[in-house]
Amino acid sequence: MKYFLVTLSFLFSSLLIGQTNQQIYDIIDAVSSERIKKNIQILANFGTRNTFSDTISETRGIGAARRWIKSEFETISKKCSHCLEVFYQKDFVTKAGNRRVPHDAWVVNVVAIQKGNKYPNRYIIMSGDIDSRASNTMDFTTDAPGANDNASGMAGTIETARVLSQYKFESSIVYVGLSGEEQGLFGGAGLAKYAKDKAWDIIGVLNNDMIGNIKGVDGVIDNRTFRIFSEPVPANETERQRKLRRFYGGEVDGISRQLARYIHKTVKTYMPEMNPMMVYRLDRFGRGGHHRPFNDLGFAGVRIMEAHENYTQQHQDIREENGIKYGDVIEHVNFNYTKKLTAVNGINLASLAWAPPAPKEVAIGGVVEPSAKFKWNKVDGAKGYKIYWRDTTSPTWDNSRYVGDVSEFTLNGIVIDNYFFGISAVGENGFESTVVFPNKVMR
Repeated sequence: MKYFLVTLSFLFSSLLIGQTNQQIYDIIDAVSSERIKKNIQILANFGTRNTFSDTISETRGIGAARRWIKSEFETISKKCSHCLEVFYQKDFVTKAGNRRVPHDAWVVNVVAIQKGNKYPNRYIIMSGDIDSRASNTMDFTTDAPGANDNASGMAGTIETARVLSQYKFESSIVYVGLSGEEQGLFGGAGLAKYAKDKAWDIIGVLNNDMIGNIKGVDGVIDNRTFRIFSEPVPANETERQRKLRRFYGGEVDGISRQLARYIHKTVKTYMPEMNPMMVYRLDRFGRGGHHRPFNDLGFAGVRIMEAHENYTQQHQDIREENGIKYGDVIEHVNFNYTKKLTAVNGINLASLAWAPPAPKEVAIGGVVEPSAKFKWNKVDGAKGYKIYWRDTTSPTWDNSRYVGDVSEFTLNGIVIDNYFFGISAVGENGFESTVVFPNKVMR
């Protein structure tokens, strides 16, 4: 009888791991394109949200915009029995030494934290940018509605907070509007430092910057594809870690790249109509976004954005020249597309916040043997563990095996030389942590 119960339990766990979760589909369905449209319009109507624009007016400038965002988070919080901790996080930026800062000012972020009930100090962050800009980034008076860049990302963040506030999670979720992006990523740098000073255990950062355009300057119209930018290895890796990679691999297996793969897999599972496009680069060519300051401090972070940009609608004064209409106005935003990318964020935030922590230490062995051997530390809340492997040229984890509640396992018949490997933790609810690439070698 005991053997029967153990076998039944294992079969149930295996089935659970292979199944999808109805709550994830519910989250997708709950995202509202109408709410997103309304919020983008409100943000665009502030005229300009340049970080150095008016802070006193109730209807124009960065001050009015951030107060409205804070009030939206507070309204959401009231409807979930004050489940969000809403506050400003700010840093003072001076003109001295900063060529894109027209005058000294406070760079103010709006933060809303939904605390986890099991791992409150583990955080997954979704960000949008509050600020906008005209053609001249030093011009803080000209109209710069920034409907797509980046009212779309900010509206998506607010909408995600509304949807996910109806659920309880094991880990904490942070919804944040960041400022100062156009002048030098000041808001992200300030919050990243704040998180490090507070000793936050950050699972990952999902930076949303331009998630509303489907008509590219290249002539492509595409409402299904989006990009996930991620750097290959942590910017603060040690010299020893760099040297070990020459012999054991891992050139494209840093924590940000694993986060990108996690998002890719979740979307392919729950939103198969979407086409997530992993881009093996920190950001667009020579350009930057608000995930970078987190990467600089060793935190996992990616940029989620549209696949086809239109440069006539970015960083442009509103005007018409030679029959071309310039300017980032609301008419160019596709709200259903923004809804889809908002849902992409929602389901990944939820999946990570419902999952157990990832193993910290993963050891691998099996040199000159017909098998690959693994040892890892067990983590609180894990029902079991999953071994992943892939061809060294594959961008995704294509093979996996659930191995149960153990801390070591041998994959017989798998030659260690020919594949890359990783381990994830699986919770009772079937949700998985990100995959951890081996960080130790067994001799």
